[in-house]
Amino acid sequence: MDNRCVECGNSLNLLRKGAKYCTGACKIRAYRRRKNNRDAIPSTMRDSDRWMRWKLEERNGRDSKRPVMVDGRPASSTNSETWTSFESAKDSATGSGVGFALGNGVGCIDLDGAIVDGRVADWAQRIVDACPPTFVEVSQSGRGLHVFGLLPEMPGRNTGRGVEVYSTGRFIAMTGDRFKRSPAVLADLSDVVSRIL
Repeated sequence: MDNRCVECGNSLNLLRKGAKYCTGACKIRAYRRRKNNRDAIPSTMRDSDRWMRWKLEERNGRDSKRPVMVDGRPASSTNSETWTSFESAKDSATGSGVGFALGNGVGCIDLDGAIVDGRVADWAQRIVDACPPTFVEVSQSGRGLHVFGLLPEMPGRNTGRGVEVYSTGRFIAMTGDRFKRSPAVLADLSDVVSRIL
């Protein structure tokens, strides 16, 4: 398996076992980003015991994020007994980062490949602009956006154009890396979702 730096995505295969960052600069950038974005995640999510950790592993020749509990045992996006508080997940060193189990009214529009060469693609910007002010974060890869908001529980949808919508039975690997100046609130995304699907 090809282990990757959780900050920049560079390979960690030649570094010590358990390394999370390829350089000291990446470690410092990650610390500063987390410190600056700690309050970016809406309190509705932070106060909910729907958190877990995630671990990067190879599955079918691709990198995949597998949910794990803070003690390293497997977690599940559908089993609340494997979830914990935000503080417990954030303070754990297990795996590569924190994840949130969608549901209980909180959903996500996942825009894969939304950022190209540091700029938001026109198609993705139109979706973000169609949303009321709500929490948006840059994904782990730095190339996607997670638009969080209030959604009724429904089956996940994939448009096949880099747009996925989930509101239950999934977890999202969180960064807390707020996109532009998005607010730390969750808006109702029902109308937007009905238009894009």
